[in-house]
Amino acid sequence: MKYNLLGNTGLKVSELCLGTMTFGSKDGYWASIGGIDQNMVDALVGKAVEGGINFIDTANVYYEGMSEEMTGKAIRNLKLKRDDLVIATKVRGRMSPGQNGNGLSRKHILQEVEASLKRLNMDYIDLYQIHGFDELTPIEETIDALDSLVKSGKVRYIGCSNLSAWYIMKALAYSQQHHLAKFISLQAYYTIAGRDLEREVVPMLKDQQMGLMVWSPLAGGLLSGKYNRKMEAAAGSRRITFDFPPVNKEKAFDIIDVLEPIAKEKKVSVAQLALSWLLHQRVVTTVIIGAKNTEQLNDNLKSVDVTFSPDELKKLDEVSKLASEYPAWMMERQGGDRKR
Repeated sequence: MKYNLLGNTGLKVSELCLGTMTFGSKDGYWASIGGIDQNMVDALVGKAVEGGINFIDTANVYYEGMSEEMTGKAIRNLKLKRDDLVIATKVRGRMSPGQNGNGLSRKHILQEVEASLKRLNMDYIDLYQIHGFDELTPIEETIDALDSLVKSGKVRYIGCSNLSAWYIMKALAYSQQHHLAKFISLQAYYTIAGRDLEREVVPMLKDQQMGLMVWSPLAGGLLSGKYNRKMEAAAGSRRITFDFPPVNKEKAFDIIDVLEPIAKEKKVSVAQLALSWLLHQRVVTTVIIGAKNTEQLNDNLKSVDVTFSPDELKKLDEVSKLASEYPAWMMERQGGDRKR
């Protein structure tokens, strides 16, 4: 396991991060994602830490707080040292009825950080992330509230998730202008089957020296090796009942067609290759992996040992690359003349 600095900080996190969206059990929306009990949560956390993972990511909305509770309980059950771990959680989604039960207002943030700390049974959160965009709350109000949490010691660092490049830049500019805590990382959807992030967000992350935490690296299980082009899979496979995130399936299976012979030659799984491809992208700080059992987790952990030849990386880049869009193609056309 390698450890990378998270953005422009001195905080080291493992290149794989344990995701906890499977921790808990609820009907409806969450039923097809998780469903595991505390014993399995303990086993997964223990296996992850044994494999070198020091980074765990959760969110208040996962099973209405159950994921946070089970994460904290697993750490205590296993007698792990809290200070050896980097714990991340999020705020934005609806946690109570009423007009202020969700969003990124100062009221909601200050209310929810206390609730998350209580569920985790911890004194502080290492990385507190806004979970998405709130078009009603000014970003200035959100940053002010988050900065107060850093100053209080309840939060060590702040991050964001699922935001556009321009909005993140607006937040960073406000933080810099007023000498406030700033976002050190972005948690975003990125996969060899969905490289949209490379258009605007990746150049911004590199320029601003922000860390990138990747969620759904297997495109919602599509790159797990379970599916064929007719989207037939074993009963209980998540994509059958919960077809998210959106992905160009025809292109995804073209990518799988290239991954499969490489996987066969290396005697590894397609999932390991898809994870390893992300670990080969310089902008990526950590890849969030989730599992329902220790077999899945063991397979994912092996991705850190997979390497690619330059020719293999070239093949994967060619089959998965984005179609050029304006203004990118014009910037490429104009941008190189001064270097020459």
